[in-house]
Amino acid sequence: MRQHTPFVGLLPAVLTPFDSHGELNLAAVEPHAELLVRDRAAGVFVGGTTGEFSSLTFEERLSLAARWAALVKGTPLKLVVHVGSNCLADAKQLAAHAQTLGAAAVATVAPNYVKPKSLDVLIRWCAELAAAAPETPFYFYDIPAMTGVAFPMVDFLEQAAAQIPTLAGLKFTNLDLMTFQRLLRVGGGRFDVLFGFDEQLLAAVVLGARAAVGSSYNFAAPMYNRLLAAANAGDFATARAEQYRGAELIVLMQKYGFLAAAKELMRVRGVDLGSVRLPNAPLTGEAAAFRHELAAAGLLDAIGAVGG
Repeated sequence: MRQHTPFVGLLPAVLTPFDSHGELNLAAVEPHAELLVRDRAAGVFVGGTTGEFSSLTFEERLSLAARWAALVKGTPLKLVVHVGSNCLADAKQLAAHAQTLGAAAVATVAPNYVKPKSLDVLIRWCAELAAAAPETPFYFYDIPAMTGVAFPMVDFLEQAAAQIPTLAGLKFTNLDLMTFQRLLRVGGGRFDVLFGFDEQLLAAVVLGARAAVGSSYNFAAPMYNRLLAAANAGDFATARAEQYRGAELIVLMQKYGFLAAAKELMRVRGVDLGSVRLPNAPLTGEAAAFRHELAAAGLLDAIGAVGG
């Protein structure tokens, strides 16, 4: 495996762009990437939950990863490709493709239609997947709220390392902050643990988080970068204020439908990524009300809205 440096900073879990007919719109990736460079993101997490991977075809996932790979070259953005699938053969092909693209890392959720019956089975599944990209760092993406697969992640790291030579760490989208602390210390701190809940980022930073992957970093990175800068300077009053804005933003997004609201927030930042695919539902006429509530809460200015 090539040398891997742990991530530091914000990695947006990027939204997937669609056109007015619901087809993949690769042309919209470029302005999205340009915005993230301006917002000082550290990387991009492509084709994950926020990217509606389960609603993409295999060919669309290949094309999307390739487009991001082309656009991050020569920028500070590092490419992480999510390759998870219920079909192991598909996941392996996606991982091998990501390696040819020069991805900084690949990641996978657990198979979740037929769930692994034990931690050992999950590790064997991950090992076979990771072996398809033997030069690329591998992250397991723990998101039990979505997959229904919930094994002890400390045990995963301790046991998987012997079977997965490329194991670099976890994307930990899990509210268990006690376990998060323990994960940071497994193997003397050798694993990279990316925190996955934007609305609790400050708590994770206080406990030692260096990097985070999240949906709202697509459009609210300026706010979260202020949070990180304040925390690093020991100004926790400012950091708490920014984190509370982040929590308010998430609550408002959930009211209108999280992913549809995220697409609207990208338009607020000047990048049109279209709508969402079923089974996610579009805003359908609620965009004006959503923007009004954002403005009333002071969130348009907080995220750096165009004209805000």
